[in-house]
This record gives sequence, structure tokens and C-alpha cells, in this order.
Amino acid sequence: MAYSEKVMDHFASPRNVGEMPDADGIGEVGNSRCGDIMKMYIKVRDNIITDVSFKTFGCGAAIATSSMATELVKGKPIEDALKLTNKAVMEALDGLPPVKVHCSVLAEQAIKAALSDYYKKQGIDPEPIVGKASECDECHFDEQ
Repeated sequence: MAYSEKVMDHFASPRNVGEMPDADGIGEVGNSRCGDIMKMYIKVRDNIITDVSFKTFGCGAAIATSSMATELVKGKPIEDALKLTNKAVMEALDGLPPVKVHCSVLAEQAIKAALSDYYKKQGIDPEPIVGKASECDECHFDEQ
């Protein structure tokens, strides 16, 4: 299983790592089949994600996708962050092996979970904006 240079860089030197005690939104997602758990923290000002960080328990691909996802949404309007897809995360990392695609899906879901939490804290129903939390289709795989 070969990883791109970008995946290895984000694994070896992840960006935006750590807890954010004063986060405006916190999202945690996990996959019991592979054991990956991602927790994303966001700060929002004037509809812009001004800061984002993560804590991930998982493989190198899970750490790299978490790191890249934070880079893709930091400084962006919420509307742009809501459009983040696992495909965009994978493309930004120059690809992932097929068995690791679920990591990029978790990264997308973690960002959306943090945004859902942000809206709930604002007294706004997040489902019409963020969508309903869904089970990851890519997460149902059989590891050989």
C-alpha cells in the first residue's frame, strides 16, 4: 500500500492538532470496524471558520485526512466548509489507497459534525443546513 508524499507529510507533520477548549463547535465521529476516531473543533466569527483543530485516534491515513480537512476549511466561509467532500480531501492528498477511502469520509463527517454542533449551540436546527448525519458507506469494508 503506497501513500503519496502529501499523505506522508500530513501524517508526519499534521497541521492544526490539539484540543480547542473554547471551540464554538465540536464534532466527533468514529468507525468501530477500523477503530478510527476523529474529533474536530471549530471557531467561527462572522460566518467564517477562523480556527480549526483536531484530535484523531487512528492510522496514518486518518491523521493525514484530518490534517488536510482542517487546512481545506480554515479561513473559509461556513458555506464552503459545508461543501467539503471526501473526494476533495483525497484529491488534496494526491489520493489514498482504496482500503483507506473511509478515512477521508470520516474527515468530511467530522467537519460537518462540528458545524452541526455550532448551529445547535446557536439555537438553530442544523439538519436543514448541514444535513442528516449518515453512516459511512465506505466504512463497511472487510479488512483482509
